[in-house]
Amino acid sequence: MKFYAYFLVAFLLGAAVAWGQLSGVPRGRTEIDDGMEVLTRGPVHEAFAETVTFDPEPGIVTPKMPPVAIEEVPPDQRPEGTNVAWIPGYWAWDDERTDFLWVSGVWRALPPGRQWVPGYWGRAGQGAQWTSGYWADSESTEAEYLPEPPASVESGPNVPAPSVNHIWLPGTWLWQQNRYAWRPGYWAPGQSNWDWIPAHYVWTPRGYLFVDGYYDYTVARRGVLFAPVYFNSNSYSQQGFSYRPATVINPAVFASHLFLRPSYGHYYFGDYYGSNYSSNGFSPWFSFFSSRSGYDPFYAQQYWQNRNNGQWNRQVQADFTHRQANAAARPPRTFAAQQQLGGNGPKSQNMASVIAQQLDQFRKTADSSMRFQPVNDGDRQQFGRRGQDVQSLREQRQQLEAKVAEPTAAPSAQGGASARVKLPTSPFVAKRPEAFDEHQRPPQSHAQPQVDSNLVPTPRRRGNSSVGTSPVPSKEKAAPKTEPKVEPKAAPKKAASKDKPKGKP
Repeated sequence: MKFYAYFLVAFLLGAAVAWGQLSGVPRGRTEIDDGMEVLTRGPVHEAFAETVTFDPEPGIVTPKMPPVAIEEVPPDQRPEGTNVAWIPGYWAWDDERTDFLWVSGVWRALPPGRQWVPGYWGRAGQGAQWTSGYWADSESTEAEYLPEPPASVESGPNVPAPSVNHIWLPGTWLWQQNRYAWRPGYWAPGQSNWDWIPAHYVWTPRGYLFVDGYYDYTVARRGVLFAPVYFNSNSYSQQGFSYRPATVINPAVFASHLFLRPSYGHYYFGDYYGSNYSSNGFSPWFSFFSSRSGYDPFYAQQYWQNRNNGQWNRQVQADFTHRQANAAARPPRTFAAQQQLGGNGPKSQNMASVIAQQLDQFRKTADSSMRFQPVNDGDRQQFGRRGQDVQSLREQRQQLEAKVAEPTAAPSAQGGASARVKLPTSPFVAKRPEAFDEHQRPPQSHAQPQVDSNLVPTPRRRGNSSVGTSPVPSKEKAAPKTEPKVEPKAAPKKAASKDKPKGKP
């Protein structure tokens, strides 16, 4: 099997733990804790990559509450720019370990016109339930909690594309006059340096939050994603302990070792190729896009970038199939395993075996679009306080959403009641798009189609496994159905409706 270098370019791995109080961590004083395992696979920080699911479900419930958040110290190097923020990490549930792991904080270029509202763990019986974070409009001062949206009727394109340079953006339900109305999907021009995040809903204990569509940076421009860690001991709870992320995950994983797990509200990177993972809710990025379950902006962008390469999509699937069938072709899962494979000799030539590297090395080899600068003392203290700010914001949000709204008299598909509350102040607020200079400003938002008031909403359908269409027009014929687990299939025929596709363009 031939592996393409642009998929698998990767780096060596390292991690650092700083011991000392947050305000007194010596520069450069780092050491590896024997009780900490640096992971080369795991969840992607939700602020770095927000999942878009058409029919969002309640968050996962764990058998126990997570530990208290650890003291996390920002790295001493940051990407240049005034729009970059340090967003702290959080605990995530690892069902294979039946324990929590730490999702390290990220350097994030804030999406223009958005503000970050972090997710949180709320008590659920003896355990906890996860509520996802989201990128709200930066000018929003209120959060509106809505009844459950009806089942999505998004089925892909039902009209030909204006050109091969256009990309299909999915439709959504809109809350208007105390009822839901369907806004159809549409074709829009693709953008080289921007990912379009389509309108979607986020589940909360109080109701559903609507997040309108917006432009976000492409992966190479979003910031720096750090490796998650697992603590084999309770060293993180010792007085004076603090953790400083120093392991960068290469953005190339977003074009190769990328998975979605909607039931957990996260993207995942690394080795989830085993057949047991598909039965546990993991979908490879290319498969999720065509499943009608949701929308993957990373796959859409890659598909559009390779729109003139008729073999690209087949090669992506072939690479996945090869790794699924051959464990030796998969990347290692931990730092220790990667270190063994990344030493001197022939093994070091296996580019599929490494997916991360130390920050000091990364900033010397990073793409020219990302430049770094030292974190000065003033910024270090400001960024260091972000952990407290985020914890306060999580607690405020949890209190607001724990106050469950009164039940509605009618099903949400036909109507109901919404509730507005004051949105807690976020420490992560980007400027409006028009405030950016011409070279940093995102494109104008698309003209939205009118809602179809004649379409009658229906309740949610569970387990919809229908397959949709490609995000951009293509003359590529369907690939042979030799690998049914990963191969797209034709959409099943349905009764005619103006909201249903009449065939692939």
